[in-house]
Amino acid sequence: MNPWCRIPVRSAVLAGLAACLAVTAPAETLAEKSLVEIAERQRDIFVRAEKDGDHLDEAALRGELESLIKSYDVLIQKNPDFALAFGGYGMFLGKIGMTKEAVIMLLRANKLDPGLPEVKNQIAVHLAEDGRPVDALPWVTAAIDLEPNKALYHFHLGELLAAGRGDFLKTGQFDDSKLDQTLLDAFQKAAELSPRDFPIAYRHAKAYYDLAVPRWAEALPVWEKVEDLAATDAQRQLVRLQRANVLLKLGRPVEAKLLLDSVTSQEFAAEKKTLLDGLPKPEEK
Repeated sequence: MNPWCRIPVRSAVLAGLAACLAVTAPAETLAEKSLVEIAERQRDIFVRAEKDGDHLDEAALRGELESLIKSYDVLIQKNPDFALAFGGYGMFLGKIGMTKEAVIMLLRANKLDPGLPEVKNQIAVHLAEDGRPVDALPWVTAAIDLEPNKALYHFHLGELLAAGRGDFLKTGQFDDSKLDQTLLDAFQKAAELSPRDFPIAYRHAKAYYDLAVPRWAEALPVWEKVEDLAATDAQRQLVRLQRANVLLKLGRPVEAKLLLDSVTSQEFAAEKKTLLDGLPKPEEK
């Protein structure tokens, strides 16, 4: 696949880079000023690409990204000990799908400065995406140790444990009980650190399904709190589908049916039908 085709055109694409830079004072050295200038160009390019949407000029975007690569190359060649430059370059390369090159840069940044949590987190993300959850675990836990109040790192830990459950059990590092509790703790911590974040709260509630034995009764009140965070009607209806599903698992079909009746969006018609089909027939009641 052409790596340029994997570029995520989101306005938040530089969030990781900003965290990596962690500049609390104006850039003073020439290298710092150059990195800030590259980061600003990078931000503007992706914001503009997102705005263009279906009218995106891919050839023009490719040229701009190649120009950024050249700028990063010059920066690290002139400043071979500048950890933030390698970290920023690595995160940029990861965003455009050049994963192997990204990891090389991130590892170099980590060697130069082991105190950059976002670098460690991004290494963990790439290892997990490469199907190596066990190798990723110490990197994300190290990121948490450095910045324990960052919701994203706890969220990534939970995702890693959920996706790599079988791998972690094989290592003997976890049994089902320890893995379940560590996974839940990770998502709960992420939700506590970012209490108004709907996607994090939603994933926290779904985590109760990922356990060795799903905890439906515990999940229900968590879903009720998630609905309070819904900012749109679509989000509310999505949560009601989840609540109805849990109620069915708990043997409470009447309450489930009431919730399903409130789901009217065609966007969720298929999911609603599946749950309605799971309701007991009159002769089964």
